[in-house]
Parts: sequence; C-alpha cells; structure tokens
Amino acid sequence: MTFGNPYALIGLLIVPILIALKKKAKRDDAAIGFSSLQHLLHAPTTWKTRAVRVLPVLKYIALSLLVIALARPVIPVYHSRARGEGVDIVLALDVSTSMLAVDLSLDNKPASRFDAARRVVDDFIAARASDRIGVVVFAGRPYTLAPLTWDHEWVRLRLEDAKVGMIEDGTAIGSAIVAAANRLKDSDAKSKVIILLTDGSNNAGEVQPETAAAAAAALGIKIYTIGAGAEDTAPYPVTDVFGRTVYTQVPVEIDEELLQTMAEQTGGMFFRATDGESLKDVYRQIDEMEKTQIEFDAFMQHRDMYPVLIVAALGLLLVEAVASQTVLRRLP
Repeated sequence: MTFGNPYALIGLLIVPILIALKKKAKRDDAAIGFSSLQHLLHAPTTWKTRAVRVLPVLKYIALSLLVIALARPVIPVYHSRARGEGVDIVLALDVSTSMLAVDLSLDNKPASRFDAARRVVDDFIAARASDRIGVVVFAGRPYTLAPLTWDHEWVRLRLEDAKVGMIEDGTAIGSAIVAAANRLKDSDAKSKVIILLTDGSNNAGEVQPETAAAAAAALGIKIYTIGAGAEDTAPYPVTDVFGRTVYTQVPVEIDEELLQTMAEQTGGMFFRATDGESLKDVYRQIDEMEKTQIEFDAFMQHRDMYPVLIVAALGLLLVEAVASQTVLRRLP
C-alpha cells in the first residue's frame, strides 16, 4: 500500500491525544467525591454496560479512518494478459454401453472404462489452464457436451452429466471426428487437437473414420486416438434372472489398426491403455506433447481506498450516534 499524501498521517497523533484528555477528564470527575454513592448504586454488569464503555471507541476508530483517507491510500492491483495463441482441444469420449466393462481402475479399485476415462479426462482439463477445451461424447451418434471454452469449471461440470446410455448405442467414430472437427474448423489457435477415446470399432454413423480423419488433416487438426480396455476379454455387468448384477466375460473388440491409421493421417499418435495407470500415462504424454509457449503481459493498476475508508468511518459514526440515542442511551 502507498499513500498519495503521506504527511496527512501525522493527523493520527490526534487520536491518542484525545484518548489521554478523555482519561484525564474521568480522573477529575472521580475526584469530586461521589465514589461512595457510585458504590451504593453499583449494578451487575450487563451487555449494555459493556457496550456503553466500548461506544466511544467507535469515534476514535472513525477518526483514524478519516485521517488515513486524507492520506489517499492506494493498493496495487496486478493483472496479466496472455499474448499469442494456445491450443484448442476437443475431447471425444465414447459413451457406448461397452464402456461399462470393468477392466480399468480408480484409486487402485476396479472401475468401468467410462468411470476411469471420465476421471482422467477431468484431471486433464484441470491441468490445461491456458487452452480452450470442448467435449464431444458419442455412441451411435455424436453429441456436443461442451463447445470450446476457457471456462474449464463449466466444462468439468458438464462432464459430470455424461453417462453411458445417454445416446442410442453404437460406436460412430467417424461421426464423432466430424463433430469434433466442426468445433475446431474456425479456430485461430496455433495448434488444434482432437483426443478420441474409444473401446470399440466403428459400427454406426454415416461417415467413414478414414474420410473424417482426412477432412481433419485438411483443416490442420491433429488426432490422438486411445484404445481403452484390457486385452482379449473383460468383465461386463449384466442382470441375472433374480435381478442381481453379475459379471460375464466379453471379448474386447478395439480396432487398433483403424485408430492407428487415423492418428497417422493427421500427424497424431495412437495409444493403448489396458489399465487405469496406463490410461493416466497416455493423457500425461499428450499433455506434454501439446504444450505451447504462452507469453503474458503483466501490468499494474492502482485502486484508491479512500472512498471505502470514508464510507466505513461514516458508518461507524452513524452506528455510534444511533446507539447512544436509543438502546445505549444514558440518563443525565
């Protein structure tokens, strides 16, 4: 904090002088000789008697605030403004029913592919403060859960709403790429990226994945593909005749060749995640590869505090005046 008129602070010496004069006046009053009468009239201490003693302090505080206001205090407020272009990222997340297979993990406990993927994606979003991020979920068709935005908290809230079964079943990988690319086509970012996670092969949608990847490459969009799920078979929850949830082994059908081809077409990479830790590692690797240097202009502004101090002082004086004439009024 700095002061525009620091010499005005000398006025603060008035406060201790006034306090000393007040104490001297009390000692003079006590010398008149009414101490025995005061002893006879002594009443139990109540909140009102305590408040009456404190009331004069409000005047001293208000006076101090007014003196400080005359000194024109200002506080520095620092701002920063980003220069340059960051990374625009659309996260494409599979929400088909096969994502319910329990072959990944969360906090060292078995978890469905969807729950593990959503947690890792959430952590990834939280770590990308300088980038615009959007989310597309897909099954039999794609759905834009969140358009590109810097409001990552809102994106993470939207991600909590995502669930398996929210879209008709299927795996429309090509359509998901088209939906994500549409969110990026008008972007001026230095780097445009789609991160697609799926556990299956393309079996729905009107656009072939290779065609969608070629279109993304023409727009300068890089695609990272992730195949999530264990090798060979995975436990999948089903309901038996008694209404209980039981698990049956189902084959893992990830089209690794397709995902590899799509990534290579666009200058991206294909990753295989067979457990929770490897899935986290995939997103960590992508996070490191897609770093863009952002420069910041720092500048400082000053905020005058004297209006706040004046309002506070007048408020204290008003409280003192009202209280002394109402609930804390003393008889002559």
